[in-house]
Amino acid sequence: MTDTAPSLTVVLREWGRIGCLGFGGPPAHIALLRKLCVRDRRWLDAQEFEDAIAACNLLPGPASTQLAIFCAWRVRGRAGALVGGAAFIVPGLIVILALAALFLEGDPPVWVRAAGAGAGAAVAAVAVQAGAGLMPAGWKRAPEHSNRARWAGYLLLGAVAAAVAGPWLVLLLVGCGFAEMIAQRVPAGPHPRRPAAVLAAAGFGAGVLGSIAWTALKVGALSYGGGFVIIPLMQADAVDHHHWMTAPQFLNAVALGQITPGPVVQTVAVVGYAAAGLGGGVLASAVAFSPSFAFILFGAHRFDRLRADRRVRAFLDGAAPAAIGAILGSAVPLAAALDRPWQYAVLAGAAALTLGLRRGPVLTLLIAAGAGVVIVLAGGPLPQ
Repeated sequence: MTDTAPSLTVVLREWGRIGCLGFGGPPAHIALLRKLCVRDRRWLDAQEFEDAIAACNLLPGPASTQLAIFCAWRVRGRAGALVGGAAFIVPGLIVILALAALFLEGDPPVWVRAAGAGAGAAVAAVAVQAGAGLMPAGWKRAPEHSNRARWAGYLLLGAVAAAVAGPWLVLLLVGCGFAEMIAQRVPAGPHPRRPAAVLAAAGFGAGVLGSIAWTALKVGALSYGGGFVIIPLMQADAVDHHHWMTAPQFLNAVALGQITPGPVVQTVAVVGYAAAGLGGGVLASAVAFSPSFAFILFGAHRFDRLRADRRVRAFLDGAAPAAIGAILGSAVPLAAALDRPWQYAVLAGAAALTLGLRRGPVLTLLIAAGAGVVIVLAGGPLPQ
């Protein structure tokens, strides 16, 4: 490992490059960060990088974003964390806000609406693929501290809650974590600093901007297990409660979060844009990523203790399978938002691509978008 710290200009350039090229979600981000920090520049050794991945997976929020911020903190301190984290996030934010303006304007072109309807139809299949991809490792680890019967029970509870509970899903995830602490007979004591219990009892006022900030804070602080786990929560707030978006528009937002570079949590920027224009989109993104910066800036030096804490491990043994179940269950409201028969055909094709042929989400969504354009231009009806 090299002892030479890079300049902030180098951090800005290298992390910005990853932010521009990071299509494909966390696996792509981790591979690019490993190549940069371990293989090419040797700023971190392989063991430290793997430990950082594990520690970031113990935190709520987008794990690959937190890993990017951590790596920048490790090589250039707090200033590096701020610069590197922003460079990683901003390119995707610019792209997704530009696409949000195109898809959410008053009367977008027919082909744009058709592409959105096609990509949106495939989102439920991508959610199932994301959840299914997390199951084998979790199932394999289950006997280490918990047991597989409880693990399966938490998975099932998470799936059901995501399908029917909407914004109350968060309480179920936290409840599973505490239930596993009790099952493992781990004394609760001062529970690890997870904001969920506080957030569940708090809220923001101040009209639309306060509501955007509250939704974004829940997204950024409570997304255990990946971006899809907070889809039901966002859908309940944006579509059902505040009526900032229609169900088809929300599907477009999720699809845009998948096909743009950077973290999937950027979906919340589209929700903010729908609620209050460009300022709402920027506000939503800033609030959603603020917990990730806070965790690294004020807690990265304690990551070793975090991984060794029995309470954290026990909590995650319950919350993690529930989060995987929630990702799988999110496919139910996403599929229920479809309102044209041809969209179900596209969904079936997307399921074949993702689950049968194991194609990635970006390719699947682009193919689905193209199918939507072809079908609508051939006379198929657009969603209402």
